[in-house]
Amino acid sequence: MATAGAFLKHNSLSFKEYRDAYEKQWNITPKRCTNLPEYERTLYTTWDISLSHLKKEDPETAQLLTLLAYFDNQNIWYELLLAGISSVPPEWLVSLTANAVTFASIMGKLVEHCFVESHSGTNSYSMHTCVHDWTLHGLNQEVDVDKFWFAFDCVASSIATEEQDFFSAPKYQSLAAHATRFVHEHFQKAMNSDNAFDQRIVGAWNIAHLLLEQVQYDAAEKMFRRVLHTEENVLGREHPATLGTVYNLGSLYVRQGRLSEAEEMAQRVLRGRAKSLGPEHTSTLDTVDMLGTLYTEQGWLCKAEEMFRRALQGKEKALGPEHPSTLATVYNLSSLYRHQEVKEAEEMCLRALQGMEKALGPEHPSTLNAVNNLGLLYKHQGKLRKAEEMYQRALRGYEKKLRPDHISTLTTVDNLGILYMEQGRLIEAEQMLQRALQGWEKALGPEHTSTLDTVDSLGGLYLSQRRLSKAEEMYQRALQGWEKALGPEHTSTLNTINNLGILYMDQGKLQEAEEMLRRALQGKEKVLAREHTFTLNTAVNLGNLYKNQGRLEEAEKMYERALQGYEKKLGPEHTSTLTAVNGLGDLYRIQGKLEEAEKMCERSLQGLEKTLGPQHPSTLDSTLNLGITYRCQGKLEEAEKMFRRTLQGYEEVQGREQVRTHPSARKAALNLGVLYETMGRTSEAVEMYLQGLSGLEVGLHGMRGN
Repeated sequence: MATAGAFLKHNSLSFKEYRDAYEKQWNITPKRCTNLPEYERTLYTTWDISLSHLKKEDPETAQLLTLLAYFDNQNIWYELLLAGISSVPPEWLVSLTANAVTFASIMGKLVEHCFVESHSGTNSYSMHTCVHDWTLHGLNQEVDVDKFWFAFDCVASSIATEEQDFFSAPKYQSLAAHATRFVHEHFQKAMNSDNAFDQRIVGAWNIAHLLLEQVQYDAAEKMFRRVLHTEENVLGREHPATLGTVYNLGSLYVRQGRLSEAEEMAQRVLRGRAKSLGPEHTSTLDTVDMLGTLYTEQGWLCKAEEMFRRALQGKEKALGPEHPSTLATVYNLSSLYRHQEVKEAEEMCLRALQGMEKALGPEHPSTLNAVNNLGLLYKHQGKLRKAEEMYQRALRGYEKKLRPDHISTLTTVDNLGILYMEQGRLIEAEQMLQRALQGWEKALGPEHTSTLDTVDSLGGLYLSQRRLSKAEEMYQRALQGWEKALGPEHTSTLNTINNLGILYMDQGKLQEAEEMLRRALQGKEKVLAREHTFTLNTAVNLGNLYKNQGRLEEAEKMYERALQGYEKKLGPEHTSTLTAVNGLGDLYRIQGKLEEAEKMCERSLQGLEKTLGPQHPSTLDSTLNLGITYRCQGKLEEAEKMFRRTLQGYEEVQGREQVRTHPSARKAALNLGVLYETMGRTSEAVEMYLQGLSGLEVGLHGMRGN
């Protein structure tokens, strides 16, 4: 109706004359576009009448309308079309892009006919989806190859290659939407035109990289594979440019969780570069470094270390120990050591940081990345105050050198939120995580993987706060996002499924919890391996569920499986191993096997003290469990020491006020109350009960209104 009204407003035809033209056109339209529902025929007929008039009155504007089918239907602006002008463009395009005023005038005619909408705030134009479909299927049943490649050139020429590190920024979202259009099945024949594509190989590579950073993974893979096809045919399978594209495909597969395919790509690149450039060439070493990262993702930490050490030795020899590329590998190795919890982790983190400070300056983004990484290490070591110092330093630097909503800034904000959550500072944690979430949504969109990471973390926070419906809302949102972006079998998807299982267990929905945890376990066994640490983590959670259900034999099998896997994969003193030992000790206590329980709990505590220190939260949880075991054995003095030590540890780490709301600290206070009551120390028992229960009240008070 709007289109018909706009036509009558700008023409001298009467309504009867328009109706006669409409009925005549109705009988013509089906020959041009078959198999349309009646309502679409009605729309197409109305638009065809306006187009016929436009072709007579202003053929250049009609050409522009046809051209718009090759772009996305949102955010068309003058500079975008201007960027695609070649040395010998068609005459109508020259007129169209002569200047911004002319372009606005021509677009204004399309606005008058209700084909497009104008957005003065952004100086851009958009088209309704139905109109856009008509321009494709009605006006471009036969693809105009020249128009397709002009649109391609518009996008490719609008990408600043020197800004590759910022392709994930909001300014590139609109370009990415237009780039996604080029892999539409309707344009497949044009895209496969070798001569035209060969001339645009650099632009195609930039478009593929843009799509990768904008998390348009399916479109990015299609573009990278089209580039690879051309490079293999024109340059050869082992040409450096060809191998560079294979490398990028491998990086894409890593992000998608397609780890076996990623490894295949990385190994091909490594063989090719070692052969053509030599095993010690820096490009070869970059590939070795990539394999290290891939093996880390797969949980093959020993193989990852081998790759990182090989890359590091080669770069130190070729570039020197203080070259930024060398330091980047030091950074990766330090991250690996952080996961392995070896003593060298801090040494490598400090080396990377000090080297970057010297080479690049204390406020360079790469230096700040190293500061953030050191914060992650300190958090893992239980040095929570030092971790906060590092995160705060990184945050101040990012906000000064970059901006408050930059990706690196938001990453550190997110890390601070997770740290505060571990410290029991739940209100501050929520402030940080909400800031990170709002930043990600604005910078990258609500479905970006970084956004989903923070959504998942918020689910964990709400679970800690006992805001269970909010926790489920976050986990479900994260799960739907992961499944859409990465697929149902990606490790991120499976981790959120695992978290949902933990939530359902906490809610008492034990059947749903088991379904989630089993789905996560089976998925990880398929995608990763039975002995991958992520798989073993879910096995521990399933053991916890079985323990809560009273299925103690099945729980014991899960704990034993996890323990054996951790010992084989990570060693007997790794924190994951010791956490499984602690869980097994708790199970033995429930089974009445108090001697075995004591041995397990003491082993866990001694190992965690050695690895993480006496005040790490994991150590304190193990201290608490040993105290409960001592109480069950009647070793009341030993139990009191453990409970007191747990409370004092949390107070020293988090402060007296914060410790009142920490779940483990409350549990220690209540257990100490039970102990004192058993010993007949009534006043002290009451004091501990009040401390445990008042902590619960404080936590609930902070949740009111939510």
